[in-house]
Amino acid sequence: MSPTGMGGMTPTGMGSMSPMGMGTMGTMGTMGGTPPQVSSGSPMTPGGGVVTTTAPVFEQSYIENIFRLNLGKVGTFYFTYENNKDWNAKVYTGVLEAAGRDHIIISDKATGQRIVLLMVNFDYATFDEPLIYQYPGTIGNPPTTRNCR
Repeated sequence: MSPTGMGGMTPTGMGSMSPMGMGTMGTMGTMGGTPPQVSSGSPMTPGGGVVTTTAPVFEQSYIENIFRLNLGKVGTFYFTYENNKDWNAKVYTGVLEAAGRDHIIISDKATGQRIVLLMVNFDYATFDEPLIYQYPGTIGNPPTTRNCR
């Protein structure tokens, strides 16, 4: 072993030890050049080329987006709470005030009380008025009324 105790590697940082005890090339002796600059998530070809893709031009249809389009509307929200002996399921009615990725905030018109509800427990919601719904990839809104029988 060398005086450095690194199997022939010098203290200048010209090499390093791999987990199997084999020396690897340091910064001075890099083989093959530097790897290409790739943005996170960009696919690469087997030859090392970067495949350029364009981002979608529309947002996907998630429940929080539907709720955000319908803020201010009164709805009934159904939730299930597993492993809860006192109340397994609860129903809340109120004005939809805010919607995030993992929660909604509703308020009770009579009391003014605001409730933060987690979407992990959300089952479904009903509304007594038409909803605004923008489906991804379509232009404009669908008709506001329908002949539902």
